[in-house]
Amino acid sequence: MQIKGKTAVVTGGASGIGRATAEVLAEAGAHVIIGDLDTTGGEAVAAGIRAKGQGADCLRLDVGDLASVAEFKDKAYALRAEIDIVANVAGWGKIQPFMENTPEFWRKVMDVNLLGPVAVTHAFLPQMISRGSGKVVTVSSDAGRVGSLGETMYSGAKGGAIAFTKSLAREVARYNINVNCVCPGPTDTPLLRAVPEKHQEAFVRATPMRRLAKPSEIADAILFFASERASFITGQTISVSGGLTLAG
Repeated sequence: MQIKGKTAVVTGGASGIGRATAEVLAEAGAHVIIGDLDTTGGEAVAAGIRAKGQGADCLRLDVGDLASVAEFKDKAYALRAEIDIVANVAGWGKIQPFMENTPEFWRKVMDVNLLGPVAVTHAFLPQMISRGSGKVVTVSSDAGRVGSLGETMYSGAKGGAIAFTKSLAREVARYNINVNCVCPGPTDTPLLRAVPEKHQEAFVRATPMRRLAKPSEIADAILFFASERASFITGQTISVSGGLTLAG
């Protein structure tokens, strides 16, 4: 799958699924603009991509801050005249019983996992509409499809991202813009490695394929939705979870 000549914005591109997505899209021919709070890590990823003769930049981005999103948009357009692909990968969560959550926790989970993709998509969509083409891929989670013990707010935010994807897809299909969603199951990322080992082991036991996903396996699904191979697919959600949910 090639996306040669395209420019892709990848949020959360400094590590985990975001890093793998930036690398996979760049390998497929896109110029990648990484947006992340961790600009040191993001620039290291961009430098690694450039060392392979591929195109990449890194800009600071806090998806939960509207001013940061606006600044990121302006700087991205200063680097590249057109943005063809938006990959909303940035996410955050923590396993914690709902009754132990604080309002501050609720807000952070919603800001990063739901309102972040909403804001970033809203920032880059006008040009896609005027041009009559574009791809938006948002990373949700299987927790948003079937729920997850100890991740009630996270599941709610990710479920919102799925509904946002479906509704927006209907709204912008007339402009030849594809909007789709990738739902990872438990994936070997720094975020997952931060949870207690017993939880990691439980995730592996619950997965029919008996292992965690590799970030690159999630990135491959994002690449598919970002490519012309998915030109007649929109408003869809695909799980990449080793059979964990088997949801319809």
